[in-house]
Amino acid sequence: MAWEAIVTLLTLFTVLAALVITRVSADLVLMAALAFLLITGILGPVEALVGFGNPGVITIATLYVVAAGLKETGAVQWIARLLLGHPKTEKGAQLRMLAPTGILSGFMNNTAVVAMFIPAIQDWAQRLGIPSSRLLLPLSYAAILGGTCTLIGTSTNLVVDGMLQTRLGINLGLFELAWVGVPLLLVGGVYLVLVASRVLPDRGGMKEELEQVREYGVEVEVDATGPLAGKTVAQAGLRALNYGYLTEIDRDGRLITAVEPDRMLQAGDKLYFVGAPECASELRRIQGLKPAQASIQKLDLANHQRCLVEVVLGQEFPALGKTIRESRFRTRFNAAILSVSREGNRVPGKLGDITFKMGDTLLLEASHEFVEQYRFRRDFLLVSGLNDSTPPDFRKAPRALVILLLMVLVSATGLFQIIEAAFLAAGAMIVSGCITASRARRSVDLPVLVVIAASFSLGTAMTETGGAEWVATSLLGLFGPLTPWLALALVYILTAAFTEAITNNAAAVLMFPIALAVSEQLGVNFLPFAVAVMFAASASFITPLGYQTNLMVYGPGRYQFMDYVRLGFPLSLLVGATAISLIPFVWAF
Repeated sequence: MAWEAIVTLLTLFTVLAALVITRVSADLVLMAALAFLLITGILGPVEALVGFGNPGVITIATLYVVAAGLKETGAVQWIARLLLGHPKTEKGAQLRMLAPTGILSGFMNNTAVVAMFIPAIQDWAQRLGIPSSRLLLPLSYAAILGGTCTLIGTSTNLVVDGMLQTRLGINLGLFELAWVGVPLLLVGGVYLVLVASRVLPDRGGMKEELEQVREYGVEVEVDATGPLAGKTVAQAGLRALNYGYLTEIDRDGRLITAVEPDRMLQAGDKLYFVGAPECASELRRIQGLKPAQASIQKLDLANHQRCLVEVVLGQEFPALGKTIRESRFRTRFNAAILSVSREGNRVPGKLGDITFKMGDTLLLEASHEFVEQYRFRRDFLLVSGLNDSTPPDFRKAPRALVILLLMVLVSATGLFQIIEAAFLAAGAMIVSGCITASRARRSVDLPVLVVIAASFSLGTAMTETGGAEWVATSLLGLFGPLTPWLALALVYILTAAFTEAITNNAAAVLMFPIALAVSEQLGVNFLPFAVAVMFAASASFITPLGYQTNLMVYGPGRYQFMDYVRLGFPLSLLVGATAISLIPFVWAF
């Protein structure tokens, strides 16, 4: 081997070790590797930075905007409430959840699907009396499997497709992967329905933590034009929220304090909830509810500019000793008070009659700029914004869904390439008002894109220096003469092992040149090996670190590491065996 190949392989092993052992972020590790390869002269500037212009990477960045438009309009929550329904059994609930999750993940980034489904599934699980820990991990696995069904379902597919375009001039169709992806989704779905309830324990939920947080009272009104009027409290999903509970209903001045699950809601009902600060954010995401306070409606802020903020009153707050009504708080700060908490407990009584005291914590609806504007003012001891608290604009949900459908149609029919369709859809989301330009910018996950793009430099170095060819020769020599099918299985297993230890996209980029070298040495078609890398890099079920969606459900489900091993290891074997069996029949050697 030339010295360049040796240095490249040492760099690769160093990167793998750093990703597995250290806590240094993946984008820093891979950018350091890129810089090293550039400085040592192993790669020139064009080769080192090739990933930043790869079509797959640019498509991923564009699809972040499309997913954000669906999130901002509440389109996915609307679909979830429509499709989840009211199953009678735990297995029925899992089946009802797996279908929409798998389908949606095929047409938008599966990370975005899981992010939007988590609160909906938690609410739904509590309403049905099912432990959310038996639904959230299957949710992640279903999203991973659903993402393998189309080219745009997961970033890994787009990354490998981008390398196929760059290296070999091959373009995969939008639904070409469905020949293997759909059977994987069906096989995996059946396994999860049959096994998940037996393997996953009841870890409890957020309810047990409510007593340990600041308590607020939040008042909302049933919108006459919304879908909740005429439904019972249970059907509306208000019986068991994650962060609060319904205490009373004000109906035309008559107070209903014992709120039964089968109590029918009427237009104009004022509902009073008690709970954590996130309760207000949770209620905002339910279509058919609107804030009861007139002051919130009078705020001079567009829907996308609003968020929830907590502030603690300091001794220089000018309205101490005055009531909320006397303080003219909304006029002075352009923010509306939703609730007041004192010494960790909600302050009872009519909101306008509450007198301010130093140390009171206020829950506000304000602009995104409020935190920066008042963080260092002496009026408040502390100013803190609540994450992801902008209320969705459900009126624009049909618009966002139409844009998504058109993107899929023009891509599937071959009218536009996927990257072109994604650009058009992202532009349509902004022009139609589904998302603002500033929110679109913030929706792009730059660290993830840097990880993917920087990984390309290692892949290129492996090919250019002959490192990939050496690894392929060593593997074939180590395991003896291999048939193409056994070589395919070896590539799949190695990729799956890599993706459990490092990021899925990095595993795909690093294994791509090795798989290419293996196919060349065997003298067979490379496409089955590229597709095997696609599926294996996505099939991360054994650890919470291998795939982002697994990590996202870790906290909300209160999972332990062994929960992933018990449920994920058999699933990984099942999916691997199915994929290896089917791939050669669809893409011949």
